[in-house]
Amino acid sequence: MDVLGIDACGKQGWAGIRLADGAYAGSLVGVRLDALIERAAGVAAIAVDMPLGLVEQGWRAADLQARALLRVRRSSVFLMAPRPAWLEPDYPAASERCRALTGCRLSRQAWSLAPKLLEARACWLADDRIHEVHPEVSFRALAGGVPLDYPKRTWRGQNLRRRLLAAAGLVLPDELGEADRVPVDDVLDAAAAAWSAHRIALGVAGRIPEVPEADAEGRVIEIRY
Repeated sequence: MDVLGIDACGKQGWAGIRLADGAYAGSLVGVRLDALIERAAGVAAIAVDMPLGLVEQGWRAADLQARALLRVRRSSVFLMAPRPAWLEPDYPAASERCRALTGCRLSRQAWSLAPKLLEARACWLADDRIHEVHPEVSFRALAGGVPLDYPKRTWRGQNLRRRLLAAAGLVLPDELGEADRVPVDDVLDAAAAAWSAHRIALGVAGRIPEVPEADAEGRVIEIRY
């Protein structure tokens, strides 16, 4: 059973880690998410580190609960603005729409996700194999429900994450192929997403919140791990 975990990686676009029966089976990198997914034909589940389901007003319960669970790593979870804010043409308009719908303005850091968020949502709406994940939520689960003490861009943080993946059977080789030039933290995030995708395919993945919200068209809004 093959699955794919995907993380956004700046100008390089998207980085994917493929697993076969839970073990590392290769990497994929592509500028367009839909093209990368097409190259991974036949995978049973796809986990993407990007918000996918959006509410119409207020904050997503998935983000609020994930921040509470991650404690020291809570800042890694952005509060995602309601869907109408992402349809605005620029940051000032989106920030003002977010304020009207949540009481708070949208951060510039969150707005920088807009192109990839909309790209990922389009893929999600077209492919029911795709699920939203958050790497720090996955690493917390890999660590037995304990948030990690060290950030993913630190030496100790990266080594800890690689050890946790290896202990779960996902050993990342020194040579990854396409992902060799992808930043280390993006590779680790894609691998954590792949670990979650494998659990989704097996039917044993957790979800935040336990009872998902639904969007305006009845699709679930949740983070899987």
